[in-house]
Amino acid sequence: MQHLLIRYAKRGKMRFASHLDVARAFERGVRRAGLPVAYSAGFTPHPKISYAGGAPTGVASEAEYLSLALTSRNEAGVVRERLNAALPDGIDVIAATEDAGGLPASRLTASEWQVILPGLTPDSVAPVVRKFLALEHAPVERLTSKGLRRMDARAAVVTLDVHGLEDDSAGDDNAVGHGADHDAGTALRMVVRHTAPAVRPDDVLAALREVSDVVPTAPPLMTRLAQGSLGESGVVAP
Repeated sequence: MQHLLIRYAKRGKMRFASHLDVARAFERGVRRAGLPVAYSAGFTPHPKISYAGGAPTGVASEAEYLSLALTSRNEAGVVRERLNAALPDGIDVIAATEDAGGLPASRLTASEWQVILPGLTPDSVAPVVRKFLALEHAPVERLTSKGLRRMDARAAVVTLDVHGLEDDSAGDDNAVGHGADHDAGTALRMVVRHTAPAVRPDDVLAALREVSDVVPTAPPLMTRLAQGSLGESGVVAP
């Protein structure tokens, strides 16, 4: 049995795909690629593909992970190429590495996000961010499938920085998921701890709106840039 850790991106129109849609796309892709995927036992065997959560619907990502079990050994680079040839446009396998450890929660404790706020200048957003970071708590509520959940957005945010879109760090279309489609504005970079319930970038934006009226001219574009353990220099990939 071979276990592979797959890092993949969700780009373009595929950012609107749900986690279930992405899972189905991967199952079809594995079959089309002809990979010797292992199956669970029982009356309804399922391919042994384990997912590490998933970016919310409507959110792009450069750092989603899954674990894939194969019945025979294959070169990780070949698996990557065969999957990319079989997956739909917008789901791209970035890396495939051998990893027998699976994806325990201890290896995925934080995410780095970029949020583009069209039509807002850094000078108008920076004071709001400073007020937010000065708070001890920033309670927000979100309606989920399990009902109304209350969480502390401030407690989850490790860092939150403001960038102009002309900055190289915020202007790469690949990094932000086709950011060129949006008007000039401001990019927020944030590192957010993985909490239960999870605090998402839209929760942080809701908390910022509580501090001051921050309303972009178009829907924000959110992209997960990295996911892994929380190190001194930021988020470290698993």
